[in-house]
Amino acid sequence: MARPWNEQYLDLILVPSGLILMFGYHLILVYRYLKCPENTVIGYENHNKRAWTRRMFQLLHPTRVLMYTWVDVKDRGPAVSVISGNISAATAMSSISLVLTSLLGAWAGSSDTRIFSSNYIYGSTAASVIYIKYVSILACFLVAFACFVQTARRFVHAIFLISMPDNDIPVGCVVKEIISGSNFWNAGLRSLYLAVCMVLWIFGPIPMFVCSAALVGMLVNVDRNTTKLHNYKW
Repeated sequence: MARPWNEQYLDLILVPSGLILMFGYHLILVYRYLKCPENTVIGYENHNKRAWTRRMFQLLHPTRVLMYTWVDVKDRGPAVSVISGNISAATAMSSISLVLTSLLGAWAGSSDTRIFSSNYIYGSTAASVIYIKYVSILACFLVAFACFVQTARRFVHAIFLISMPDNDIPVGCVVKEIISGSNFWNAGLRSLYLAVCMVLWIFGPIPMFVCSAALVGMLVNVDRNTTKLHNYKW
């Protein structure tokens, strides 16, 4: 005899389906970035950032692409200003993530759970599921916080390299720091996207799944690059 339908089964079906959509899409995005970065916005932006960094150098030997030296000290100001702006943005986002984590933790520890047992929520309202919801949201915000902190760390190191008095820092070292900082920034943003889905899970698995599908649909268009990579001349 078939078991009667229970609305709690929705959490077992829709929530994993939404997570599979999100993580599956990002696995495909990482694969596209590694195999054909020119077709992704991340690859397009990193290509331009590499070119921007190398423009801060002067070519010493035309036949040796990796031999660069820094431009004059008085010309390094724009580079430092641009990276400092990125550091400020990463610091602001890390602060916001940490504040949201603290507020959510305080709310979880002091508020009752009657809001999660409302008749308007179609799904499981068991105490264990509510606990998983809290932990999932906190995990997303903490990952975002860690990623934005690493973004600021990478850009701060890039400024140290740029301001080196001896002018003998290889261009590859600075490019590595800037690209790593950009990748951590993207990872932090993706964690916040996932946090939005987890927040909507509070109101039931249906809003969570709809949000996941809508986000994936939006990101498919946002992450696709149709602009041809410019062939910079060194």
